[in-house]
Amino acid sequence: MTQAELLVAALRQRGWTLGVAESLTGGAVCSQVVSVPGASATLLGGVVAYATPVKHTLLGVDAALLAEHGAVHPDVAAQMAQGVRRAVAVDGRPADVGIGTTGIAGPDSPDGQPVGTVHIGIASPDGVRSIPYRFEGTRAEIRERATVAALAEALAAVRE
Repeated sequence: MTQAELLVAALRQRGWTLGVAESLTGGAVCSQVVSVPGASATLLGGVVAYATPVKHTLLGVDAALLAEHGAVHPDVAAQMAQGVRRAVAVDGRPADVGIGTTGIAGPDSPDGQPVGTVHIGIASPDGVRSIPYRFEGTRAEIRERATVAALAEALAAVRE
């Protein structure tokens, strides 16, 4: 089974729903989940918040945090994961699990951080965390690795 299939199965088993907020992955995480038959039982929606201001206006990421550290920061990923839970709420009920991805896929770095720097945020009923990564490779390879990592981290959180 793929990571996405395992994640959908684990979410269904717990009766949990999912929201996904993506920056560098540009919708790839959500696309992987949607490719799984039965994903509609768990996935409420996704947001591609590529521009930094959208992370604040749509997902509620702290404006001062973004101004001070930029969009590629562990707390930004965590706040994206928390914010998407609210952004995709249905009938006032937020998603149980939120995934947030932010990072630098290259070829250049706009803020001096190394290309390949990625932060995955996971928010669930069990808490919020941000996991740092440093991937090597081309822009496409970094984005693919970040997508796989996001699915794996969400799966680990749901299985806890």
